[in-house]
Amino acid sequence: MPNMHTSPENPGHTKLRDAVREFADREIAPHIGRWDRESRLPVELVHQMGQLGLFGLTAPEEYGGSDLGLTGLSIAVEEIGRVDQSVGITLGAGVGLGVGTLLAYGTDEQKNRWLPDLVAGRTLGAFGLTEPGAGSDANAMSTTAELVDGEWVINGAKQFITNSGTPITSVCTVAARTGTLPDGRPELSAVIVPTDTPGFVVEPLHDKMSWRAVDTHALRFEDVRVPEAYLLGERGNGFKQLMICLNTGRVAVAALATGCIQAMLDLTVEHAGVRPTFGGPIGRKQGVAFQIADIEVMLQASRALTYRAAALKDEGAPLDEFRRASSVAKLYATESAVTATRIAAQVFGGYGVMEDGPIARFYRDAKVLEIGEGTSELQRMLIARGLGLPVE
Repeated sequence: MPNMHTSPENPGHTKLRDAVREFADREIAPHIGRWDRESRLPVELVHQMGQLGLFGLTAPEEYGGSDLGLTGLSIAVEEIGRVDQSVGITLGAGVGLGVGTLLAYGTDEQKNRWLPDLVAGRTLGAFGLTEPGAGSDANAMSTTAELVDGEWVINGAKQFITNSGTPITSVCTVAARTGTLPDGRPELSAVIVPTDTPGFVVEPLHDKMSWRAVDTHALRFEDVRVPEAYLLGERGNGFKQLMICLNTGRVAVAALATGCIQAMLDLTVEHAGVRPTFGGPIGRKQGVAFQIADIEVMLQASRALTYRAAALKDEGAPLDEFRRASSVAKLYATESAVTATRIAAQVFGGYGVMEDGPIARFYRDAKVLEIGEGTSELQRMLIARGLGLPVE
């Protein structure tokens, strides 16, 4: 088997990688084809991942976590992503956007109420940012939260929200307009909304090309009322808070892409070594072998960039340095994953486009990696701005 990893791991991280790899091979790999066809991820799998400690990787022990940091989360997401991308992003979003937002900005009361169950995998948290008419441009957000008699009254809609409609989803952090700033821009804040609140409406499951086994819905808020104390962090600071959390999410997506690339390398090396053509395996042909060699290069570069970004976060590096590293890792790894799946489909030929094999599923799943948690175009803009360029 090709080189599996070169990440900066301590003994706890190495033990985690071994445990998650064994879990993924045993509990996910045999079933994911069916879950993909059914567009369903079973709740019991989330509970199993919780029992393994995967939803508590970034949380401190006081909430039931193991505090293995973003490096730990990246290891788990990569190893699951090597087997399946849908389960990988369910974990990545559940930790980065569900647990992570509360850890970073929640009050003690908010943390004590929701984190223990989220960390244990008994419940899931969601993060409502994208809207039908507003994605990367958060200033175009139209969802509103008005403070009335000590309650936030929320109206609006969100789109493509992961983990938002499962039977165990307990809470959704909602980004909303809470006023207007002196310069005319919207004041954006984040408000915690329990999913059993009247007026919280979950639309039918999206029918997707990618991540078919991921729970993804549109949401509607019809005069949703929650206490004023459910404001997450500071009023008017919501955009900054959410962008900081997205930096962590981008590293998780880069780890997911790295797992995808690893899968493509493993599968193409095996196939090219046994698939006969003109009296020998196709791997002896330079046209095939050189493309597989390119996957190995993309894998090593993606893994190095991903774990460098994770280490910067864990070591408390300056925010600007971490932000740039997360964008670089996300951009390179996700675009490499798309290329790797294209190469794998070509190496496998007709078998590569059959839905009864893994290549077609990985091929479909790879595309969304370039879109979710900030598109490739947005990452290039952020990187360019970090270099001092006045790009718009």
